[in-house]
Amino acid sequence: MISSTQNATCSVEPGTTEDLGVILRILGYTRTSFAVKGGGHASNQGFSSTKGVQIAMYRFPEVTYDARTKTVTIGTGLIWDEVYAALEPYNVNVVGGRVTGVGVASFTLGGGYSWKTNQYGLTLLVDTVQAFELVLPNGTVTTVTATSNTDSFFGLKGGFNNFVEQGVVTTFVLKTVPQTQVWGGLITYTTSMLPPARFRTGQPGVSALIFYDAPTPLTKKTSPLARSYLLFSRPLPTKLLDYAVYLIPCLLRVTQWTHWNLSLTKLYALQYYGQSMAQKSAVLISYSVEPLLPSLFSHNTIPTAYPPIRSKGLLPLNLYFAWTDPLSDDAFQKAIGNSTVILKARAVANGQDIANAAVYGNYATIHTLVDDIYKGNLPRLRSIKAVYDPDNVMGLTGGYKF
Repeated sequence: MISSTQNATCSVEPGTTEDLGVILRILGYTRTSFAVKGGGHASNQGFSSTKGVQIAMYRFPEVTYDARTKTVTIGTGLIWDEVYAALEPYNVNVVGGRVTGVGVASFTLGGGYSWKTNQYGLTLLVDTVQAFELVLPNGTVTTVTATSNTDSFFGLKGGFNNFVEQGVVTTFVLKTVPQTQVWGGLITYTTSMLPPARFRTGQPGVSALIFYDAPTPLTKKTSPLARSYLLFSRPLPTKLLDYAVYLIPCLLRVTQWTHWNLSLTKLYALQYYGQSMAQKSAVLISYSVEPLLPSLFSHNTIPTAYPPIRSKGLLPLNLYFAWTDPLSDDAFQKAIGNSTVILKARAVANGQDIANAAVYGNYATIHTLVDDIYKGNLPRLRSIKAVYDPDNVMGLTGGYKF
């Protein structure tokens, strides 16, 4: 990740909420720049990285399952791999990340597209998040729920970077769901099998990730998916954790951008950027379409910071560029930005009503305007920040600012 090349002056690992409160008060008093790191998978510099003081949340590793309430309390220093492993003995899971190495904190606070989103919605939208433990910039520790503090709960659900601008979240209480074994893997279509795969260069092909975890086993008699050839070490029912670990890309420098559903069959963006960026150390140019049901935003009616509009279920298109040469950072950032402008213009020209669609913050580049993420919710978010952070301590961090 680009952010991993930004070195902090020092790093501190609080072990308690009281420790964290003291740290925030000192940083606010001295007006020292800082960043908060959970899993550290954010690609944008200044989000979980800093040249100042980095607060690393590794000493908040709690995973406590309550069988009576069917909830789990998890610390913000975890990655989803650790959560899945801890819940596996109970045959339950949460609406969480899809690949290994993804941090619990920003994933949940930014939105949370999961393998289970079609069934349950985004992590922050559904009843998945029952409560937050929050350390305010003045050091006060508080628990936030939908009934205890409506405004704070609204802002935490989608407030995103720096564990939101109200302070630092230390734990979540999440609702669990049943978890069976998973059937799935990677299907790759070559140019001889699928003409549009000619978009790709280097290793021609279009890939599809398949995920199935219904209680009824998938068989060749009941579904064509089971008859597909999967590039998977064991195309048999497996654990969700094993499936997630299998999907991790090992790359040095990456950046992402979000967009909306758009047919790429007549767009040669992949071919153009694959060829033009190959000389700049590109190792992967990927445009990933995420097929989700139109109902993905309708699983809960409790107001949330993101998405600002729920009447339309947007299907994010994740642009994923990876390269090795740090001297090419600016070129790739510019390329991915230009590509999104072209794709959006083409989508609008094709009749898609996305001219004013909100951008998904977890996929957006650092140059994204905060207005494009939160739209009409921005005034309320700014007023909430003014109440909980009147001295603008969280303004000493990077990322999107209310």
